[in-house]
Amino acid sequence: MTKCDVSVIGAGPYGLSAAAHLMAVNGLNVRVSGEPMSFWERQMPVGMLLRSPWAGSHLSDPNGALTLDAYRKATPDGFGSPIPLNRFIDYGRWFQRQTVPEVDRREVAQVELGSDGFQLMFGDGERIKSRRVVVAAGIAPFASRPEPLRNLPRELVSHSSEERDLSRFAGKEVAVVGAGQSALESAALLSEAGAKVQLFVRGPLVHWLWQRPLLHKWPIQPILYAPPDVGPAFISQIVARPNWYRRMRRGWQDKWGIRSIRPAGAGWLKPRVDNVSNVSIVTGRSITSAAPVGGRLALKLDDGSERTVDHVLTGTGYRVDISRYAFLGRKLLASIRHVDGYPQLDAGFQSSVPGLHFLGAPAAWSFGPLMRFVAGAEFASRALARAVAENN
Repeated sequence: MTKCDVSVIGAGPYGLSAAAHLMAVNGLNVRVSGEPMSFWERQMPVGMLLRSPWAGSHLSDPNGALTLDAYRKATPDGFGSPIPLNRFIDYGRWFQRQTVPEVDRREVAQVELGSDGFQLMFGDGERIKSRRVVVAAGIAPFASRPEPLRNLPRELVSHSSEERDLSRFAGKEVAVVGAGQSALESAALLSEAGAKVQLFVRGPLVHWLWQRPLLHKWPIQPILYAPPDVGPAFISQIVARPNWYRRMRRGWQDKWGIRSIRPAGAGWLKPRVDNVSNVSIVTGRSITSAAPVGGRLALKLDDGSERTVDHVLTGTGYRVDISRYAFLGRKLLASIRHVDGYPQLDAGFQSSVPGLHFLGAPAAWSFGPLMRFVAGAEFASRALARAVAENN
């Protein structure tokens, strides 16, 4: 049976960055499993632009050399910010080829805890042993859907992560639910593809980022906002420093975490949604029931009004719950201390099960909202590699 020191599950921005740092640790045998950048390619819509700013979209290598800037210099066609999805995917794979050339593209089906580490089983039945496991498997299993819209036919209701090509809705009436970047950009892309869109927002208004441009210019911006630009003024500086964040009182962490990830759209997206003829925004309303009627979907709102549409697209984000990682068995899950689906992690991103680490969104309860964004890969990868090296 094949053996290794560390097995990284996932080959997205966190998995690739973590592997790049771990492979720089002398004597460490590292394996990476997963299709590089697959979530971004298969579950994000064609034509999408990244909400994260340029400074918050770099993957991380030990020398800090393989940045977006380096990739742009190495490619013939220039691009800028906001970053096109297809260029970000290509950047991730360019990074992978130089840092982790050997990636096992098979899916990990099961992770079991043994007496001398972990045993990983792949979909084809092969097993390997690993002293440590780093879970960087992304957010795909955490897609959140409002209760009235669950368990309805896929052809009538889907999550934004399930629709790659929105052009198939041309000429259709589509209801989009949500007020964050995913919902707002989906509404824009649907509209531009020729669909008639109704955007349902539970709150009283749609929040847009960067509505005070002067606050985002030098010399004010560096004081109010850290480069990843996650969180409101001043709080952004704490969020960008996870070691500071995790030392704050839990009540402050929870409050600041909510404020930092509240639903909002990038400022550059606003003209594509506001005052657009085939997009109507309905605020202060939520869907209370939905039922198929003659191949369409009849919706009832909380004010008693009704709508009938061809499809509902939920842009309602993701709710972390590590029990949704199918490869984590019940016995292993029962050994992991967690809070509301988030594992409790130490300074090296290690869970209560020695040798089992979590990166990305599942680390947000322990390290703050930066872990929900690509920008968190730098801190997480360095902290992980340092902890592993010290205990190797």
